[in-house]
Amino acid sequence: MARPVTLFTGQWADLPFETICKKAKSFGYDGLELATWGDHFDVQRALKDKDYCKNRWTILKDHGLTCYAISAHLVGQAVCDLIDERHKAILPDEVWGDGDPEGVRQRAAQRMIDTAKAARLFRNAAPEKIDFPAVVNGFTGSSIWHSIYAFPPTDQAFWDKGYADFAKRFGPILDAFDKEDVNFALEVHPTEIAFDIASAQRAIDAVKGHKRFGFNYDPSHLGYQHVDYVKFIYTFKDRIYHCHVKDAWWGKGDGTVGVFGGHTTFADPRRYWDFRSPGHGDIDFERIIVALNDINYQGPLSVEWEDSRMDREHGATEAAAFVKKIDFKPSAIAFDAQFDR
Repeated sequence: MARPVTLFTGQWADLPFETICKKAKSFGYDGLELATWGDHFDVQRALKDKDYCKNRWTILKDHGLTCYAISAHLVGQAVCDLIDERHKAILPDEVWGDGDPEGVRQRAAQRMIDTAKAARLFRNAAPEKIDFPAVVNGFTGSSIWHSIYAFPPTDQAFWDKGYADFAKRFGPILDAFDKEDVNFALEVHPTEIAFDIASAQRAIDAVKGHKRFGFNYDPSHLGYQHVDYVKFIYTFKDRIYHCHVKDAWWGKGDGTVGVFGGHTTFADPRRYWDFRSPGHGDIDFERIIVALNDINYQGPLSVEWEDSRMDREHGATEAAAFVKKIDFKPSAIAFDAQFDR
């Protein structure tokens, strides 16, 4: 095994922290990627309670686990989004407040800054040195996602305003991350400011190449769009700050639903694409491992388990074994070097 295998707890936030720690160890994981919702990692408690981070580490270590990243997808989504009633369901009450859209966006931005501070406190409290940069994974939201299809006619000036809005709102957040020596890793994803290679480059350009802005690589969101998910790794080799292992399949269904989803729910048999447990979809993970080796990515491989067709404990257990099987170290010598002797 070349890299540690972790489990993202976002899909397990209904379970108490100690319960998911116990389960993750029994599933075969080396560590957790902690969601900042449920009770897995509380940003405000980390800032206010001097013992909180140390206690989180004690629980992790008692279960033989480590942690390389925390994740703030839900709050991050509200920073740039056009806010509506759906956001209330995913945001802490104090971030939602009275629901005024601009107020929500500003409070979400402040919570992201607080998350950078909490991530640094958490890393500093680690009982042993972790040879991997501190990282917060998350979303950005987007003020222009609703214009993904260019009608009414949409010119580049309209989209430029969206990237300018992203830069204005995330610039101070990234500066705060830099002050804390923490990386922000956007999970490139439909509904975000970056959802493919072209928009990811545009996002980098919008923040003037800020060194704290990078990506939580997740091929599942690229494959069904027919984006070259291996090319993404090589294109942004210096900005792959974290890596999710999540699978998807596409080209399925009965022809009544296309890539935009048809307003159907996940696991509807009519769907053209769906998320699958690692190894059960169409993502070529061997090519991904080769590419990650080529760019010298040394971080964790974090399973984000999402498969509406499968029991999650069965899936998470199987996924841990699958990732450990497919991961491999690059060769230390050329295979034909023996002929040089």
